[in-house]
This record gives sequence, structure tokens and C-alpha cells, in this order.
Amino acid sequence: MPVYRYVAVAPDGAQIKARTEAPNEDVLRHELMLRNLEVKQIRRRKRFNELELTPQRVPRAEIMHFSRQMAAFVRSGIPITDALEVVEEGSDNKRFREIVATMRAQIQAGVPFSEALEEHAEVFPPYYVGILRSSELTGQLDTALDQLSGYVERDLEARSKVKSALTYPAVIGVMSVATVVILTVFVLPRFTKFFESLDAELPLPTRMLLGLSSVAHGLWFVWLALAAALVAAGAWLQRSPRGRLLRDSLFLRMPLVRDVVLFAVTERVCRIVAAMTRAGVPLPETLTAAMQGANNKVFERGMVEAQERMLEGEGLAQPIADTELFPRAAVQMIRVGEDTGTLDTQLANAADYYGRELEYKLKKLTSLFEPAVIVMMGVIVGFVAVALISAMYGVMSSSKLQGGGM
Repeated sequence: MPVYRYVAVAPDGAQIKARTEAPNEDVLRHELMLRNLEVKQIRRRKRFNELELTPQRVPRAEIMHFSRQMAAFVRSGIPITDALEVVEEGSDNKRFREIVATMRAQIQAGVPFSEALEEHAEVFPPYYVGILRSSELTGQLDTALDQLSGYVERDLEARSKVKSALTYPAVIGVMSVATVVILTVFVLPRFTKFFESLDAELPLPTRMLLGLSSVAHGLWFVWLALAAALVAAGAWLQRSPRGRLLRDSLFLRMPLVRDVVLFAVTERVCRIVAAMTRAGVPLPETLTAAMQGANNKVFERGMVEAQERMLEGEGLAQPIADTELFPRAAVQMIRVGEDTGTLDTQLANAADYYGRELEYKLKKLTSLFEPAVIVMMGVIVGFVAVALISAMYGVMSSSKLQGGGM
């Protein structure tokens, strides 16, 4: 039976801290209330085999299936708590099962569905709770859940296209680095000893190659430190706010990568704003969710300024245009949507357009990157082969000459 630590306040004001066993948190909370104790905190004490260094990740596909299932259950008139119980039993993700169980207990205690979701904002996308909150007020929860399911599915498809487009070049790049490392560390040092034992005059390419191998092999600790520094720099660029800002700024300045990043962020922002506007979410809250969902610090900073100007009554299109981040076509669609009252439709069209453009740009980028990596790998391996073969040919020729002279 699970062990829980709890903090409660007795009727006389005394604070009680204790540890006890209970089937689950709800049962323990009910028992403490029967004892006239005001519960302040309850935490489950995990056993050693239950400890996790990092919490299990909840994939977006799990959120998509959750949205689709809940939409069907709500449309069928099934109570939300019963629907959540079915979802909990059918999920294979341990962390998501715990989240759903917590949500079910909160809803049974009278907490609205959207508020129960809001406590797990690290799992659900930033726009998710805002759309559900508005749909609860209008009585269109099933429709909103269907829309969210479709949006998460399109987002997954876009991410999948990016990953699949970059997988092959990444594999080629890793194989190139691995080939160079193997040649430098394991293969060439043996040839160095072999050629030294023959005491022969080696061609210039061979001497250059063996010299580089000797330096690389002798300074292995420098390369190890450099690799560790690269890993640390990558982690800083990925996790820290300043690092992510620097990374995103660099990506937006790189000629071939810039369009891919620009179209990916534009498609994501337009789709989030379109979905939330269609659901009736206030525009300031919509922009906040779009900033978080953009996953780009440069755009996030620019949209903060646009949001401040919008709150001052300047509308949306002009502040967005003044950021000079979004493509002109997207800004024009926003302006038309504002003027005609069809902002959600125009933004949905913009999202579809930039989704197609993103796919085209990815194909173009990979079509340029793949040959470049293959040629680079071919040049490296070819240089090594020519250097070694010319050296072997020179040694054999020298030995024949010596044999003929005798």
C-alpha cells in the first residue's frame, strides 16, 4: 500500500506532520477530513524502485488521442469523470495516467475541467487550456476537443516532416565524423609504425596525413575536452533562455536555414491564433499562448511588444508588421482578416499555405545538404586512400630498385 506524508492543521490550530499508509490520496484526504483536520499538503513517498531521475515524457500523440477520446465521450453524454477513468485505464504512459487520475479527483471535488487541466500546463500545449476554458462557457466542449485533436495531429505531422527531412543528412554527418575518428585513432597510427620500420621516403600527401594523425592521436585529451565543451554548449543553447535566444537569432541569420525556421514558426503561430480565435478566446490571451507555442525566443520577444501595442488599441496587423519577423503575406492576411471580421479563416489559410511552403523548403534544404555531406565524406576518405596507396606504391618501387641494384 502506498505511503503518504501529509501536513494538516487541527481544530486547535496545531500543525500536524505525519506519515501513513492509504490506498490513494483521495481516501487519505477523506479520512483526514473526518478527523476534522484541514489538509495543507499530501505527498506520496516513493519507494526506491519508483524513483525517477527525470519525469517520464508525455508525447504529443498521447494528447491527440486524449482529445479525440474525450470529444467522443462528451458528445455521447458520458460524464467527464467516467470518461477520464476510461482514458486512464487505456493509456500506456505512466505519467499521463497519474495526471488523468489527479484531474479526475479534482473534478469530483468540484473543480472545472479546464482548471484541472491548467495545473498540468507543462504537459498540455499553451493554447489547449484557453480553448477549453472558452468552450466550457459556450457549451461546445466536444467541438473544441475535436478541433484540438485535429490541430495536434497537424502539428505532429509538421514536426514529423522536419525530423524525417533531417534524419538522413544527420546520419550521413555522424557517419562521416565516425569514419574520420576511426581512421585517425585506430588505422593511421598502425600505418605510421609500418612506414617508419621501412625507413622509406614518403610522398607529401602521406606525410601530411600521418602528421595530422600523430597530432590528433597525441592530443586526444584536447579533442575530448572540445567534445565535452560542444556538448555543454549545445545543452546551454537548448535549455537556458539566453542560449535559446542566441540559437534562434543565429538560425534566423543563416541563409538556407532561415526560411525553414521562419515558415515553421509562422505556420505554428497562425494555426494557434486561428484555433483560439475560432473558439472565442480573447485576443490578448491568444497572443500569450501563441508566443509560448512559437518555440522561438526571437519571435516571442517581438510578439510581447506587439501584444502591448495591441492592448493600447492599435489592432493586431500593424504591431505584427512592425516586428519585421513575419512574412509579408502573413501580415497581409491578418490585416484582411481584421478588416473583414474573418481573422480565424484568414489565419487558418495562412497556416495551410506556410505548411506547404515549409515542406517545399525542407526538400530544397535536404537536396542541397545531402550532396554536400556526401562530397565532403568522399574527399576525406579519398584523400586518405590516395595518401596510403601512393605511399605503398612508392615503398614497393623503392624495394624493386634496391633489389635490381644488388
